[in-house]
Amino acid sequence: MPTPQPGPPSRPLLLLDVDGPLNPFHAQPHERPAGHAMHRMSPSWLLPGPDGAPATPIEVRLDPGHGRRLLGPGYDLAWASGWQDEANAWIAPRIGLPPLPHVPFADIRAWRPDGTCAKTWEIVEWAAGRPFAWVDDDIDEADRAFVAARHPGPALLHRVHPAKGLRDEDFEVLADWAAGPGAAAHR
Repeated sequence: MPTPQPGPPSRPLLLLDVDGPLNPFHAQPHERPAGHAMHRMSPSWLLPGPDGAPATPIEVRLDPGHGRRLLGPGYDLAWASGWQDEANAWIAPRIGLPPLPHVPFADIRAWRPDGTCAKTWEIVEWAAGRPFAWVDDDIDEADRAFVAARHPGPALLHRVHPAKGLRDEDFEVLADWAAGPGAAAHR
């Protein structure tokens, strides 16, 4: 499925990372956040095993209620994840989301000389000035400074702990920001 560019600025974008916010992959097995179910997945980007053996599926923890909550606060959703378009096949149906556009990343593993996350530059370009909230576990001050200097619209960079995933307080922050004056002024 081709990745559409963001539409007219009617609502802010909510750019979603998978690992960290939706899949609290740093949680210990005995600390799985409430509501999360374990899924074994084999996306195409997994590396083959020794001697070319098929890749070992990964375990992904997902909360099936997150989709409903993400659709509620008045955003246009898009994936901003190393899963790229594969999030539509592996993640979306398990949390109740429809297929979403995704930010295409050239090299998700690269870190920039300025200390920004590999995603930051491409997210700013893809958003094309449109207000956005970005939820990720790799956001830091270098990313915030880059977005503030190069993105003309409002932006919320919301870091989620990779062992906890999205929690009630994160959903409250996202809903408040979408309804706030910065994002609402651009509708």
